Amino acid sequence: MAHEHLHFKDDLAVEHTLSSQFRISLALLGTLAGGMLLISSVVANYIYGARSFNTTILAITAAILLGAPIVWHALKSIIRQESHMDELVALAIVAAFVTAGQGTDQSASESYITAGIIAFFMLLSELIESRTALGARVSIESLIKLTPTKASIVRGDSSEQEVQVSSLKAGDVVRVRPGDNIPADGEIVNGLSSVNEATITGESLPVDKVPGMQVFAGTTNLNGVLDLKVTKAGADTTLGKVQSLIMQAEQTKIPIMRIIDRYVKWYTPTVLMIAAIVWFFTNDASRAIAILVISCPCALILATPTAMVAAISASARLGILVKNVADLEVAGRITAMVFDKTGTLTTGKLYVTKLTPAGAIEPAELLRLAAAAERMSKHPAARALQDVAKQANLSLADALNFKETPGKGVSAVVDSHRIFVGRESFLKENKINTASVSSPLLHEEQGFSTLYVAKDSECIGWIGLQDKTRPQAHQAVKELFEIGIKKVTMLTGDREEVANRVAGELGCTDFKANCLPQDKLQIVEQLRRDGHTVVVVGDGINDAPALAAGDLGIAMGAAGSDVAINSASIALMSDDLKRLPFLVKLSRKTRNVINQNLGFGVLFIILGMSAAAAKWLPAVYAAFLHFAGSIIVVFNSARLVRFGEELDHEA
Repeated sequence: MAHEHLHFKDDLAVEHTLSSQFRISLALLGTLAGGMLLISSVVANYIYGARSFNTTILAITAAILLGAPIVWHALKSIIRQESHMDELVALAIVAAFVTAGQGTDQSASESYITAGIIAFFMLLSELIESRTALGARVSIESLIKLTPTKASIVRGDSSEQEVQVSSLKAGDVVRVRPGDNIPADGEIVNGLSSVNEATITGESLPVDKVPGMQVFAGTTNLNGVLDLKVTKAGADTTLGKVQSLIMQAEQTKIPIMRIIDRYVKWYTPTVLMIAAIVWFFTNDASRAIAILVISCPCALILATPTAMVAAISASARLGILVKNVADLEVAGRITAMVFDKTGTLTTGKLYVTKLTPAGAIEPAELLRLAAAAERMSKHPAARALQDVAKQANLSLADALNFKETPGKGVSAVVDSHRIFVGRESFLKENKINTASVSSPLLHEEQGFSTLYVAKDSECIGWIGLQDKTRPQAHQAVKELFEIGIKKVTMLTGDREEVANRVAGELGCTDFKANCLPQDKLQIVEQLRRDGHTVVVVGDGINDAPALAAGDLGIAMGAAGSDVAINSASIALMSDDLKRLPFLVKLSRKTRNVINQNLGFGVLFIILGMSAAAAKWLPAVYAAFLHFAGSIIVVFNSARLVRFGEELDHEA
């Protein structure tokens, strides 16, 4: 039922989008029709004369067709006791009609044409505003379309049955053919292929997939047939979370928007008072009409939402999902960044980085025996040994009598010899002397996780493993300092030696090792008490308290992680750390664009009203300038959509 409910909501979202698009299209047709009548009335003025019935009737029809929607909307707002800027324009249109009824035939036709022109440009501005507001909703619809409506379930007898995607549940096995979008999150059980995950992670290069790897709903299978076991379906999928995040961001406001909403109710009465004063002292209705037209603050109304829609679009393109647009604003003010180490600054995967045999044994033999003994283990260290042995083309013997002691090590019979692999304490428990190798303190000072290897009762060497830093981590930290971040702190539950090595490699200002979740929380709170605006970056699992305590929480590699999506303010769907300095720069750029838009909007209204009061700006020109002002704001905001395109090419 949960999945059916999700698709019902999706259908409603699409239906709402389509109905909104239909209304906008209908309004556009009506505006264009009125515009054609308006042009015809202007032409008729030159052909038949201003006093002609043809000229007057065309002008009246155009003015009514264009002005009626604005006046009707203003009346509805007044009845509902809602404040809306349409009241100013509606009053200007009504005033133009009134002056037409009181003047000569010539002035009447000109007043009707004036009313029509005012309404025409105002409707165009309204359409631009409505289309901009619809942008986020259209992006949701495009996300919904990424998930196919039908899927092929593979039955026990290998037969296929086509079912609705809404009926899928965890445990189902579905078959995805080349070119199809994947219907649910799942684990590949059969098949090899490349998958385009750009819609989820923002990475442009396809990812090769083999059995055992995860895939996400809404991504595209490119060149092979895949059978996958469904792990998450419907609202629980990563794509479902992305949809809800965009809808959530669409409904939020930054502080400047809330301030504008608070004081907007005073704006209309103030403008009406100014127009009335000008009319009283000049006895010129045209000046008052021009003031009402130019004062309609569409440029101010569009200033912030157009910039935020463009910024969210730019961030989503690179796999950065913002839950609340206010969080995007916070990102531009950060002074301290706190990183979790494992899985954030490092890959979270162990790699063999050193082989140190003892005595006459060769390094390859040391590796072969250790990897063979670890074949049955699922520990990350065992996988690291298997990987490097495979790269070295070593042939591994079968391991007999395998035994694993959790947290300590393994033992197995390889080539008729008992092989032990594990910590020094594990070997000592099995009465094996490690005196033949150098002191373990020397190894650990270099940041190694050390595995000792023994053959029968003799230690034959040790293997050093390290969790490597992410390829982009050093560059990302460097860029953070360049853009003004004062403090970069690394927190980890790992040993002091390992933490010191990683922090040194990346250039962090400080680090804290052996951290428990409560320790991370205390450090974040202390940084905030010191006056820093703190962003916490983690994997969203053991870092949840710290993520919640920071001014901003960012979850790394959030694709498929429930805790990451829920605990952080912003989710990065890929593991590319260069997204972090981009996010800070995008926030600052967005703030600059909003300030530019607001400054332009305020200056535009002040100068426009002054010009209208001085009779330098007729109402017709005021309507055109109002429309032009809205266009300038929209295009200024649209520059943000292409921000960060260089990261697209690097992905």
